[in-house]
Amino acid sequence: MTGPKAYLTYARSVQVGAQSGIEECKHQFAWDRWNCPDSATQMKGLRRATRETSFVHAISAAGVMYTLTRNCSLGDLDDCGCDVSKNGNIGGQGWLWGGCSDNVDFGERISKQYVDAQETGQDSRAAVDLHNNAAGRLAVKATMKRICRCHGMSESCSVQTCWTQLSDFREIGNYLKIKYTQAQKLDIDKKRMRAGNSADNRGAIVDSFSSISQAELIYLEDSPDFCRKNSSLGLYGTEGRECLQHGEGLTQWERRSCRRLCHECGLKIEERRTEVMSSCNCKFHWCCKVNCEDCSQVIVKHVCARREAGDSYGFRRRYRGPK
Repeated sequence: MTGPKAYLTYARSVQVGAQSGIEECKHQFAWDRWNCPDSATQMKGLRRATRETSFVHAISAAGVMYTLTRNCSLGDLDDCGCDVSKNGNIGGQGWLWGGCSDNVDFGERISKQYVDAQETGQDSRAAVDLHNNAAGRLAVKATMKRICRCHGMSESCSVQTCWTQLSDFREIGNYLKIKYTQAQKLDIDKKRMRAGNSADNRGAIVDSFSSISQAELIYLEDSPDFCRKNSSLGLYGTEGRECLQHGEGLTQWERRSCRRLCHECGLKIEERRTEVMSSCNCKFHWCCKVNCEDCSQVIVKHVCARREAGDSYGFRRRYRGPK
């Protein structure tokens, strides 16, 4: 399907997919100095080809591909369905391809048409953005799962039928967060770029890409200081940010968030306690009345605050909010 009808058919999936990518970005960086603020996902924030924008491009492209693929498999799109191209072929010892594989080739193709069309430039930044878009789509494929069903007498599982299925989108986010930490800075021959010859420009870009895998994230510019507020770049700094100190099930990264957001940015940790009233111990009386008690609960949060004269490194000032 092509033309205006195709645009309307896929537009909703593209919109939902891009939004799911941004939501995953905010989850992955919730306890980082850069926490994927709204400004980073708008045109102003995407002008700089930093390590962070490489992740935004990758996770957005992955989100669009993921949603298109899922909606295709669910039958929400009229012109596509399961990928049965390998059905009946031997996949490995004791198993055959069969069932309903998620149609990632369809999702990849339509995602590329929509997402890559946003890049109209011919410069190095546009080339980097397109590379990171492709890396995001590859992440969807790299995290696919093989699901199998047993066949045979008395469930002996002598033969299995297998198909491929999308992973949870969280797994794709985790995968790309690792790629973000391993992202490579692109070294482009600036002399050739300054020559002003478009062929030389393209040649310099191609040469710089030659040693980098398509699955890796790349960037051109070093990241700014995310500790400090910078209105011109849409950065808010870490002052006032919440961090985690205690709690069950915290990851090592989350447990170190106060050090990363506060101490390493020259701020102190301030404990803030807020008393919250809520209904509790509710009882139903026949008929028809519910009586509840008012219970108070103290919510404790830790935030990064500016140091005052005389504050020591580990000093924490307690602040009681309004009841």
